[in-house]
Amino acid sequence: MRIILLGPPGSGKGTQAQLLVQRYGIVQLSTGEMLRAAVAAGTPVGLKAKEIMAGGGLVPDEVVVGIISDRIDQPDAKNGFILDGFPRTVPQAEALDDLLRHKHLKLDAVIELRVNESALLSRVETRVAQMRERGEEVRVDDTPEVLTRRLASYRSQTEPLIHYYSERRKLSTIDGMMAIDEVTRAVHRQLLALGAVEPKTHARSAAQAAPAKKAAKKAKSAKKTARKPAKAAKKAAKPAKPAKKAGKGAKKAAKKTVKKTVKKAVKKTAKKAVKKAVKKGSKTGPKKVTKKRAKR
Repeated sequence: MRIILLGPPGSGKGTQAQLLVQRYGIVQLSTGEMLRAAVAAGTPVGLKAKEIMAGGGLVPDEVVVGIISDRIDQPDAKNGFILDGFPRTVPQAEALDDLLRHKHLKLDAVIELRVNESALLSRVETRVAQMRERGEEVRVDDTPEVLTRRLASYRSQTEPLIHYYSERRKLSTIDGMMAIDEVTRAVHRQLLALGAVEPKTHARSAAQAAPAKKAAKKAKSAKKTARKPAKAAKKAAKPAKPAKKAGKGAKKAAKKTVKKTVKKAVKKTAKKAVKKAVKKGSKTGPKKVTKKRAKR
């Protein structure tokens, strides 16, 4: 499964990415982390990126694509991956398409988490106000001013990707303003509809189920288990049909055998008696005993 999550800052992409990683056993690929890992590992593209970053320059797309190429060849990415922070522009999306085509892989889904920007700004303003009331330190990158700049950057650079993937029939849009678990369910339904996951992978762990649902399931299971011994005893007490049928057959066969044996014994006795009478008749002389008379 290969997925891209699109959405402005604060849309919940990071949260949903982590949930997808846990649920489907895939990896989350962050361009920032991949760059740092490649530099630390001293790979050819990592060394090139290190040189560019040391000079204060931005790492070009071809270098980033090279790092992604190396990363998705690693064993842990065999089941699939979620790209986080890439692509950000249409040229990057085109470069990614070329890379996947070269590796004989395909992108399964591009999911856009659509949110209300005004609502996002309102949330940040409320959170910052609450933190200040409690005397907590507010992060410099977590202010309405910073979010406004990041949203403007997203609209100009990344939003064109929505049109790009929509044209290629890869885009699915989900309401990112729903509760986290509702968004998760919607994402899963979309992945099922696209054939990106098998139906058996839904609701993997019981921990994701509501406590009330779990309790009801346990109670139902216990009730079913309690019924089993009674059902088994009832079944054992009831004479089995095949056995009854077999008993009838055996009785009939025995009756037939007895009848046959008796008939055979009578015939044998009569034959013996005739033979004896004939023998006796031949000894006495004039009085002749025939077989016919003997039989009478």
